[in-house]
Amino acid sequence: MATLVDNYEQQYAVLTADITAKISRIAIVNSGEKRALVQDVDRQVEEAQELLEQMELEVRGMSGTARDRLRGRVESHRAELKRLNQEFQSAKRPKDDGGAEGGRDESWDTSITIDQRQRLLDNSDRIERTGRNLQNGYRMVLESEEVGSQVLKDLHDQRETIQRTRGRLRETDAELGRGSRLLSGMIFRAVQQRIALAIVALVLTIVACFVVYYSFKSKG
Repeated sequence: MATLVDNYEQQYAVLTADITAKISRIAIVNSGEKRALVQDVDRQVEEAQELLEQMELEVRGMSGTARDRLRGRVESHRAELKRLNQEFQSAKRPKDDGGAEGGRDESWDTSITIDQRQRLLDNSDRIERTGRNLQNGYRMVLESEEVGSQVLKDLHDQRETIQRTRGRLRETDAELGRGSRLLSGMIFRAVQQRIALAIVALVLTIVACFVVYYSFKSKG
């Protein structure tokens, strides 16, 4: 579950960095581009709020120190989004012109622009780090998918080998059964033949005894 929260945080980091970049451009573009940027930022702020709500739901399902730690991070993200929303509301309001007050506003706008540029550079670095992390994660997913596919292929091959071996065992068992029956029949016939031979020999012996007996009796 913590991995899912980390994924939400990476999406949130990319989204808020893009929001910051667009807020810094709102004050310097023409009216047509400004309307498009305002619409984009409105949509992205809503997406960021939805991400925070998803993170809060995941954190509620946790327990122990992990929940407290992640809850603090979510609150920090919510405070950051609130600040970005305030900057957005301030940036999209039309600015008044005139006199010394206009000079103060211009100086104030310049200071805001410099601060936003610095924050934009920081967020750009964070976007690059997040992009690298996402690329590494995506590469790991692809590698895991490739390994999983290879494992499934090996299991499929092993299953086919086992099935072929079982088929050969069944055929061998059937052949052994037929051989056993044939051998039993041959043994039975051999026993019958031996019994028949023994009976013939016994009969011949008895006949011979009678012949000898009667031959001696006739001579006497």
